[in-house]
Amino acid sequence: MIAAPGTWLIRRWALRHAFVDRPGGHKAHASPIALGGGIAITLSIVLPILAGTLFAQMCAANPPAWLPADIVAHLPGIAAKAPIALAVCAAALVLCVLGAIDDARALGPGVKFLVQIALAAILVIVFDLRLLSHLSPPISITLSILWILTLINSLNFLDNMDGLAAGVAAIAAAIFALTSMRAGQLFVPTCCWLLVGALLGFLPFNYHPARIYMGDAGSTVIGLLLAVFTILTTFVDPHQNERPIGVFSPLVVMAVPLYDTFSVFLIRYRLGTPLWRGDRRHFSHRLLNRGMSVRKAVLVIWLATLVTAMPALLLPRATWMEAWGILLHTLFVVLLVALLESSAAHE
Repeated sequence: MIAAPGTWLIRRWALRHAFVDRPGGHKAHASPIALGGGIAITLSIVLPILAGTLFAQMCAANPPAWLPADIVAHLPGIAAKAPIALAVCAAALVLCVLGAIDDARALGPGVKFLVQIALAAILVIVFDLRLLSHLSPPISITLSILWILTLINSLNFLDNMDGLAAGVAAIAAAIFALTSMRAGQLFVPTCCWLLVGALLGFLPFNYHPARIYMGDAGSTVIGLLLAVFTILTTFVDPHQNERPIGVFSPLVVMAVPLYDTFSVFLIRYRLGTPLWRGDRRHFSHRLLNRGMSVRKAVLVIWLATLVTAMPALLLPRATWMEAWGILLHTLFVVLLVALLESSAAHE
C-alpha cells in the first residue's frame, strides 16, 4: 500500500531535483536513473512497524472486542518488544539517511562502516539482540555484530543489477517469515511480510530496465532488517521438536548473496584492488560475461537463491541425516555455480 505509490512519488521528486545516478565508471546504464527507492522501501516497513507496536502497547491491557483472539494472545508479547522494535526502526532510519547522503555525494567506506559498527553494537549490546545467546556473552555479541555487518554489506554489494537485490531479499524474507510462523511467532513474520511487500511494491520500478534505484538508502537497510529478523526468529525450540542444526538456516537461505560477497572479495584481493571499491566482478556481472542478458542473469540468481533457501524451511525439524543432506545440498549448489564460472573463465 505504501511502497508502490511511494516509489512513484519519490521517483518524480528525484528526477525533478536531479537526485539521480549518473552513468560512468563501472556503471552500465547509459542515462541518469532516479535514486531514492530505498527511502520508499524503508518507510513502507518502518511506519507499519511503529504503528503496530503503538497499537499493541495501547490495546494489550484492554484489547478491542473486534480483534481476533489469535492476535489478542500475541499483543502482550508485541508490546514487550517495543524497545527493540523502536531501536531497529531508528537504526533503519539512520542507515537510510546515511545511504541517501552517500547516494547524493560519496562519503567513503570508512564513515559508513563506522556508523554500521556503532548501530550493530548498540542493537546487540544495549538491546540484547543476540544470536546463539546460549554461548558466552563475548562470543555471542561478537558473532551477532559480525552477522549484522555481513548482511548489511552483502545486500549492498548485491545491489549491482536491476531488480537483483530486491528479488533476492524478497525470497529470503519470505522464507524467514514462513520459518518464524512455523515456530508460532507473530511479530517476526509480520515484519518479514512487510519487508516482502515493500520489496514487491518497489520491484516493478526497479526491474530491468530500471526506472529508479534503491541505492545505499535501501540496500543497507534491507541487509540490517534481514539480519535482525534472523536473530529474532526462533530456529531451535526443543518443545517443537526443533534441533540445534536449525541455527544454520540463515546461512542456507543467504548462501548465494554470501557467495557473491566473498567471491568478489577474493577476486579483488588477488588483483590487489581495494576490497570496498565498486567494480563489475560480481556474480551477476560474471554471468553477463557468459553472454546472458541482464534479465536472465537476475533470474538465474533468483532461482539459485530459491533453490538453496527453500530446504531451510525443513532444517529446524529435520533428522540429523536430513539436516546434513540439506547442508550438503546448499554446498553443492554453491560449488556448482563456482565450477561453472571457473570453466567459463578458461573458455
